[in-house]
Amino acid sequence: MFRIQTLNKISPLGLDLFPKDKYEIANDIPNPDAIVVRSADMNELEIPSSVLAIARAGAGYNNIPVKRCSEKGIVVFNTPGANANAVKELALAAMLISSRNIVGGINWTASVAGKPDVAELVEKEKSKYTGPELKGKTLGVIGLGAIGVMVANDAMALGMKVIGYDPYISVDAAWHLSSDVARAESLESLLSKSDYITLHIPQSEATKGILDAEKIRLMKNDARIINLSRNALVKDKDIVEALEAGKINCYVTDFPTPELLACKKVIGIPHLGASTPEAEDNCAVMAVLQIRDFLETGEIRNSVNFPRCKLEQRYPYRLLVINRNIPNMVGQITTNLASANINIQDLINHHLEDYGFTIVDTDQEIPQAVLEQIRKVNGIIRVRVIAKTGN
Repeated sequence: MFRIQTLNKISPLGLDLFPKDKYEIANDIPNPDAIVVRSADMNELEIPSSVLAIARAGAGYNNIPVKRCSEKGIVVFNTPGANANAVKELALAAMLISSRNIVGGINWTASVAGKPDVAELVEKEKSKYTGPELKGKTLGVIGLGAIGVMVANDAMALGMKVIGYDPYISVDAAWHLSSDVARAESLESLLSKSDYITLHIPQSEATKGILDAEKIRLMKNDARIINLSRNALVKDKDIVEALEAGKINCYVTDFPTPELLACKKVIGIPHLGASTPEAEDNCAVMAVLQIRDFLETGEIRNSVNFPRCKLEQRYPYRLLVINRNIPNMVGQITTNLASANINIQDLINHHLEDYGFTIVDTDQEIPQAVLEQIRKVNGIIRVRVIAKTGN
């Protein structure tokens, strides 16, 4: 029986995918095998040693202590693409409200409620809330993952010219991206050509403050910026200064701060990017299926700290090893198995930066003494065995 802890309210559409005869689920459960989380901050949380995996029902994962998890051999999953349509729709809305001053117009209209001459006032004041159309303008999309690709494609359908920048674009994303989207050779090139700029990249040390005063100086005058990714990608102080100086026309963000909200040219949204029932369902389903596959077969997909790894299990015993990415790890694992006369039927090993993951299949049960010897190998972080049943 696997034990699953939930740290937020998770959609039943996802949780119902845990078979009741094999899983116990609760928000307060001792020694869980896995944790499913949405927005709860785990950075200061003491994670039980029993935890094998954490699934974030969403794309961002800065609420999870990934480095600490990696050191303990805890696989962290996210759900890229599951909420992509929801964020895409908000990005398109953000471009429209940054152009047409719709928010300002709505607020002004509400202020004249109850006046007898509303119709006359509306006609008289409407010119204050004019703004340009999107059609024919150039959109720069920074980050061409699941969301960025959808935004780029739909902006093309609206008649915009689209430039994309992503030095790490995946093969899958490239297949889905319209061939009419122009490729920017550099971020600087994109910024200098775009009327609208939208960010769809994860937050990391490399991307923190990617839009600062230096980069803003390269932009077209009157450019509009959309940030529905993470607040730290943009330097608030530099954005406000550019807005007040008239360099930038408008900044729409899903991450308002006191400094930003003090500026009238900022449109703050209360982090609504993935706040649709469809997105919550999709994220929960994806998170649960990834946890199930890892616990039951050792398969890893969409992990943020360990490599993608899949091997069809055709033999009854499966050894899973999480290790540091250092030389001769596989050799030491196989040597220990060979010393116990255990024949390896199938094997796969992959690594991601500092960590590796190995799957070894055999038709012989692996003695505890052998497992202990493998655990003692320098660089080995975690060892687990899955016994296939039903054969």
